[in-house]
Amino acid sequence: MSELTLYDSTLRDGAQAEGISFSLEDKLMIAQRLDDFGVDYIEGGWPNPTNPKDLEFFIRAKELDLKSSRITAFGSTRRAGNKPEHDAILNTLLSAETQVIALFGKSWDLHVTDVLGTTLDENRCMIQDSIAFLKSSDREIIYDAEHYFDGYKNNPQYALDTLKAAEEGGAALIVLCDTNGGCMPSELQDIIAETKKTLAVPFGIHTHNDSGMAAANTILAVQSGAVQVQGTINGYGERCGNANLCTILPNLKLKLGIDCVSETQLKELMKLSRFVSEIANVAHDHRQAYVGESAFAHKGGAHVDGVIKNVRSFEHVDPKLVGNERRFLLSEQAGGSAVARMLEKVKPGAEKRDPVVRKILNEVKRKEHQGYTYEAANGSFEILARKIMGTYRTRFETQSFRTIIRRDEDGRSSSEAIVELLVDGVEEHTVAKGDGPVNALDNALRKALERFYPQIGNVHLRDYKVRVLSSSDGTAARVRVLIESSDGKEVWGTVGASENIIEASWEALVDSLSYKLLKDEQ
Repeated sequence: MSELTLYDSTLRDGAQAEGISFSLEDKLMIAQRLDDFGVDYIEGGWPNPTNPKDLEFFIRAKELDLKSSRITAFGSTRRAGNKPEHDAILNTLLSAETQVIALFGKSWDLHVTDVLGTTLDENRCMIQDSIAFLKSSDREIIYDAEHYFDGYKNNPQYALDTLKAAEEGGAALIVLCDTNGGCMPSELQDIIAETKKTLAVPFGIHTHNDSGMAAANTILAVQSGAVQVQGTINGYGERCGNANLCTILPNLKLKLGIDCVSETQLKELMKLSRFVSEIANVAHDHRQAYVGESAFAHKGGAHVDGVIKNVRSFEHVDPKLVGNERRFLLSEQAGGSAVARMLEKVKPGAEKRDPVVRKILNEVKRKEHQGYTYEAANGSFEILARKIMGTYRTRFETQSFRTIIRRDEDGRSSSEAIVELLVDGVEEHTVAKGDGPVNALDNALRKALERFYPQIGNVHLRDYKVRVLSSSDGTAARVRVLIESSDGKEVWGTVGASENIIEASWEALVDSLSYKLLKDEQ
């Protein structure tokens, strides 16, 4: 094993993150997508009798059409005092029937004595004979030296002895783990340099991000000779997360020239990142390096002007290399250059000194003073710009809307919305229920429009955010509502602002469906 391999532990480590819980179907979909991307190893979870979902995953994973990835079962060394052949953990790992098994053991003497409650010699035997037993069943064994860097700092010789035990057991690869995530880069480099003097097998790296150093430590380990990188998509993981493959891979490829992925693979990175966020049901991190929506977003007038003149002035790499795109944000800080660039689709060739550009910019600033924001509301911006330019055709008009909230004797509440629209000259009056007033309004609006515009049925709301703009006004405060929508092909944002949260939500909902109709006619 000489070339750099990628080991993804999103399905296990990532699932340990607060707020993330993957269903069996979720795990299977992510595994297929990771294989499509080209990951070498996919850690499927820890198969044991107390975790039926993971046991079922390994059964169902055999049905996946995997082209390059090797599904890997994860588990611990045998229990103290057990013989390997009689140990339930080891036998369950074998029953997962994966060709690869990742086995972890203790490298830190503190864990051996205070957590496992056994002797240092017994722990060393547990590592060696557990690996030997699994290897005797013709499995590839990756040994995770848990807490290795803390163990080395506390008792260097014993930490090295545990690695020697893994080698003697027949591990194909030893992974050095910064399990607590507290190792500094300089410490990590020094420890790896000393460790390499005694290692006889290749080594990999597994880091956590508790001190914010996971990506840096992983990259330094690769530069120090690591042949396997372990991490998760988007850095999901327990506490502060694991090493983020979405940051590490482009750094290795684009900054250091290390062929960990192909150019074609790298261009799929943002799609993969967003896909996993969607399946995990968490908001995609807009500020994430490389694959965040804000990674190549420019807001300040001078910045926008500079990028338009020379993209290298404010961008360290071409966003297309990682599947991202350059964006210009509209706000009161933006100048005419940002508006002109945003108008490329609406008014090709527009320049920042164009009178209509100045008019739109002034209106954006006026609306932002009222609480609107167009940074994440490209749909609302295009509608606003077209209205100012006189090129917008209204597909439907709001006559009235209202919501009703009822509470039954058991304290359960229900919402109902009544909407009256004028659609292409036809009056529409619809009623719909929902989980809350905004959901009821959304359902009623769709119900009124789908008879005229069936494509509305393809739109789904991805995110709904409310921000109070003036908390000093209490319940009378002005609020801003941002909605993110998608039709499966494109994602767009819309905005509404009002002292009435229902009115602000309605405004953003109307813009969302209006933008869908607008773009479908282009």
